[in-house]
Amino acid sequence: MAEIVFAAGAPHAPGLIGLLEAAPPDVKDVVATTYRSLAEAIAKAKAEVLIVFANDHLANSRVRAYPDFLIGMAAEHRGPYEWFKPWIGCEDYTVKGAPEIAAALFDGMTKRGIRMFAQNENLKFDDNISVPVLLTNIAGSGIPMIPVLQNCTVPPIPDQCRCYEVGTALGDFIRDDLPADMRVALLGSGGLSHEPGGARYYFIDEEFDRWFLDLVASGDHERLLRELTLEKMEAAGSGGTAELLAWVVVLGAIGSRPGKSFGYTVHKDFKCGVGGVLWDMNANMRQQRAAV
Repeated sequence: MAEIVFAAGAPHAPGLIGLLEAAPPDVKDVVATTYRSLAEAIAKAKAEVLIVFANDHLANSRVRAYPDFLIGMAAEHRGPYEWFKPWIGCEDYTVKGAPEIAAALFDGMTKRGIRMFAQNENLKFDDNISVPVLLTNIAGSGIPMIPVLQNCTVPPIPDQCRCYEVGTALGDFIRDDLPADMRVALLGSGGLSHEPGGARYYFIDEEFDRWFLDLVASGDHERLLRELTLEKMEAAGSGGTAELLAWVVVLGAIGSRPGKSFGYTVHKDFKCGVGGVLWDMNANMRQQRAAV
């Protein structure tokens, strides 16, 4: 039975790379601590494959034929896509893919009633994949990656309950379908509150962000599914905050576990709240030992 050995959620604001040096020291400290901690945790977990869920910013599919989930099946993933390079301000990178596992993911999710699409050609990555890949050193780690781009923009959007259901099926697929003893890492990329290009472009809902980080770190998934509605996310930042649904997919896969936050910060030039959570994949085991 394969094992999920790493699970985390982190934002991917483009300014985290291109504008980081100009940010105040306290902001840089939170960003550096968050992504350094995640990079160290991924390395320590010795994962054999990383599956990243992140929203697609309308770059890979037409609005009238927009998949809710699109699996990247390329043997090598390259980014950022040329059009986004000046916007993100990051270097080119390549990450090894995992086509066979990606194909198994497609088949396994289909078998479980979750309709996904898949593409053999390299997907067009912007900050959604580029920022976490570079800031957590995935590009240099040698860990194969499977990107899954999800619909957080084109209605009807899969809501928090549907994304959690997708995550539950993902967890079943990992544990039941992948080779025994395979070590799998999961990352939800997106958020926190922001409204890209909207009337509240520079507005950051700090109260929502802190509420969300505390909630997902607590492991209370019943409350999460009850309160993290699309309406609440839209109120915190239309067209952007719903990227947090990628975190919800990961939470569905791992089940209720406590997590650790690495702090929270805001910076107007990022146009997005910044904070990440690493979930404790050994918590249940320790709790069972304590009960005995």
